[in-house]
Amino acid sequence: MAGRGRARGPGIRGFCLLLVCLLVPLVGCGGRSAADHARADVQRVLDRRAAALLGHDPSAYAATGAAADYEAARTVPLAAWSYRVTDLRRSGDRATADAELSYRVQGYDKAPVTAARTLRLTRDGSGRWRVTSERPAAKAGEQLWDQGPVKAVTGEHSLVLGVGQSGERLRSFAELADDAVPEVSAAWGTDWAGRVVVLVPRSLEGMAGLLGSPASSYRGIAAVTTGETGGGSRAPADRIIVNPDAYGMLGRVGRQVVLTHEATHVATRAHTGAATPLWLSEGYADWVGYRGTGRTPAEAAPELQHAVTGGTVPAALPGDGDFGFSGDAQRLAKAYEGGWLACRMIAERWGEVKLDAFYRAVGEHEKRPGAVEGALRSVLGTSLTRFTADWQDYLRTRLAE
Repeated sequence: MAGRGRARGPGIRGFCLLLVCLLVPLVGCGGRSAADHARADVQRVLDRRAAALLGHDPSAYAATGAAADYEAARTVPLAAWSYRVTDLRRSGDRATADAELSYRVQGYDKAPVTAARTLRLTRDGSGRWRVTSERPAAKAGEQLWDQGPVKAVTGEHSLVLGVGQSGERLRSFAELADDAVPEVSAAWGTDWAGRVVVLVPRSLEGMAGLLGSPASSYRGIAAVTTGETGGGSRAPADRIIVNPDAYGMLGRVGRQVVLTHEATHVATRAHTGAATPLWLSEGYADWVGYRGTGRTPAEAAPELQHAVTGGTVPAALPGDGDFGFSGDAQRLAKAYEGGWLACRMIAERWGEVKLDAFYRAVGEHEKRPGAVEGALRSVLGTSLTRFTADWQDYLRTRLAE
């Protein structure tokens, strides 16, 4: 019995040792997998890459991989730039990383702007990962430096960043923006940043790339403003994105109206939310844009004038769907003109202070239903039915002058 016991002992120990050896590859005895190591290594490479860009160190940037991006983005005045790897797919010495790029423009962004990015990497003979390319993630918009080297022009109240544009042209945008900001503050007040970032791509296609949409969606649109509605003081600074093709067809007054309109969206963003109808947000921005130009309703609202003098008065205030970039230029123009004249009527009849108060009161609601009606009662002392009838009479009167 004793001998048999001694004979079995090594066998049992051997089995246990074999089991432990089999488990090691599966659980790693609490260690990290190869995939975890690769992801951590890639994160470190991107950390070094970000530090090199912020530190204006082209050699250190080139040591992490492809260096063309450095030349494209180096003129952007950055306060912060970092990556966070969210996924890594590896095949041997090649890998594709999904990452969140987070950055702040110095003096303009109070909170980071984030963008989804896809990076491809290869591992060299020494085992180091290097970036071979970086691009927007699928369905994400481009960043301006994705389209080429960025030129930067700083104004008194503005930062203009452009690709494929002359310094002289970018300076003209800065001058327009610098004139727009005080106009907006005079109308809205000074409870906003008081400065704007303007992006000027090479073409309409470049504008569409920044917005992640087809170019056809913005044909004929001179500029748009991006940003988070109702974001409060910590929301990232909005970006005014110019369509250089359409913008170049405008005269001096038209260009100023557009920049002032877009700067108004920047100023009012924290008070614009789901409850704010587009006739109010776009109409108010146009009201500020036209406020100091001396343009009459007939001059600034030709499409609506043609309809009204022809006997067709809108049955209701413009709906959000009327503002869609669907290719129906007349419908879109009449929507903007109708919103502008509604805000102009409020400013004339109740005063500019009441117009601002009405805008803010609507934006305080979390949802659309009842927001306009409630603000009409509490701020202007009227109903939606009465307001609409007054607006229709206003159109007939002002557009006939």
